[in-house]
Amino acid sequence: MNQTAADDRSLPPALADVARAEFDYADGEGIDFEPYDAFDSAEETTDWLRQWTGNPELDGDAYRVFGQDGTGGLAAFWYGRPGRPLVEQPVVFMGSEGECGVVAGNLFDFLWVLADGCGPLEAVLYEDREPRPDAALTALAERHATTPRRPARDIIAEARAEFPTFAEDIDGLCR
Repeated sequence: MNQTAADDRSLPPALADVARAEFDYADGEGIDFEPYDAFDSAEETTDWLRQWTGNPELDGDAYRVFGQDGTGGLAAFWYGRPGRPLVEQPVVFMGSEGECGVVAGNLFDFLWVLADGCGPLEAVLYEDREPRPDAALTALAERHATTPRRPARDIIAEARAEFPTFAEDIDGLCR
């Protein structure tokens, strides 16, 4: 399925499976992630981005929000690769306290990050976190991923190397 930024907001099959998965917070040792069963609407995404940045001139067209952590930080696809399908876009996290970063280079790498016991919040805030592989999320990744399994730490580092100025670019949008 070749989705672009102008297409509807239906979840890719792999992300729909993530939305049905169980995430164990495990008193702070697990994954703090609450996936949505649908993308936020264009209006909700624009409102969120404007509030997050304090910039009323922005729209949310470059993002597809698909989940949050317990504090309200959001996980989203970011159209950082113009013209490429949604599943090939990077996954980013923008936290409730202004923290942000690239989590994975695409949906399939994101599945491996989850399988390694790391959610979007953990990927951005806790780089040295020890892996906590999750059997159910590993099985989900094995069913859907088209990228090879790698440790979350490596996937996150690769994505950040590809998009090294993401956080600074977001800071530049803030008012």
